[in-house]
Amino acid sequence: FGEAGLNDRSSRPHRSPNRTPAKVEERICRLRQSTKRGPEYLALRTGVPSSTIWRVLERNGLNRLAWMDRPTGQVIRRYERADPGELVHLDATWRAILERHDYPEPVRELLGQAMAAAALLITTIKFNGSLILQIQGDGPVSMIVVQVKSDRTLRGLAHWTDPVLPGPLAQLVGKARLAITLDQGGDRERYQGIVALESEENLARALEDYFVRSEQLATRLWLGANDERAAGMLLQALPGETEDEDAWNRTGQLADTLSNEELLTLPQRDVLRRLFHEEDVRLFEPEPVSFRCTCTRERIETVLRSLGYAEVRSIVAEQGRVSVDCEFCNQNYLFDPVDVEKLFAAADHQPVVPPTRH
Repeated sequence: FGEAGLNDRSSRPHRSPNRTPAKVEERICRLRQSTKRGPEYLALRTGVPSSTIWRVLERNGLNRLAWMDRPTGQVIRRYERADPGELVHLDATWRAILERHDYPEPVRELLGQAMAAAALLITTIKFNGSLILQIQGDGPVSMIVVQVKSDRTLRGLAHWTDPVLPGPLAQLVGKARLAITLDQGGDRERYQGIVALESEENLARALEDYFVRSEQLATRLWLGANDERAAGMLLQALPGETEDEDAWNRTGQLADTLSNEELLTLPQRDVLRRLFHEEDVRLFEPEPVSFRCTCTRERIETVLRSLGYAEVRSIVAEQGRVSVDCEFCNQNYLFDPVDVEKLFAAADHQPVVPPTRH
């Protein structure tokens, strides 16, 4: 055979008569994506041995739930690009939040970090919808809520009781839970992951722990906020093998040298040049992020109708009008007695629509 006989050749057989039929593989993959259950459950549903199911899942890239988008069941390739991360600066968007609420400095810093984190995390989902990041606890800062949509519009708010003293996250929020909700809109199922906050020093470490415990996905974050800007950087390990086995550790160590002041003050290009000037980094075009609240007078009217005519009339009788404030944007909506009568008169004349079966 000469030199050609020395070349490596595949040991895979030309035929595999005992391989699982394509239709059975397709059914296994479809059940995995719809149920997100393991090989033992799928074996009961299909009658195929669990060891065979595991090989089928591995062959089709479905062997790890962390690689799948929880709501849709589709395999996630979150970073099919040369750079494994995202960098965000919120300037006008962050100032728009602060113009509407006078937050104490520790609350302002935590809310700004949550805004930056949500703006980073929305880049990792592969559907048009929204992501809600929420912290609820029994500490001085009792609630943080940030909502961001696929169109990169976001809003946020915080509840607190004085005094709020500077300190680690556990001191600010007390015994608390961190929840991330993915909403695809319409009647489609929501996905929510919840973890307890224990002794995490800051929000970045809490989110890293969330991804380890809830998504089994190695993630690093750096977050900061001041009066002018909220900023953050996100790194996530690529699923599967990589040619450079040390890339993840090396990238994290380089990013750890970034100070909070540099994150908040340096232009994005300078941050990347400062950290990764010896690495092969591709910089993509920036995407604009903006503050936008979804409250409208029509939505407030729907809420009032849900309270009922008697309840709303009692409020008017006691206060002379109905006043509703949106906590996100501080917009005030007023309804005088005439507005209330028109509101319920219009509701009484709505045509009756028969129920629809799906």
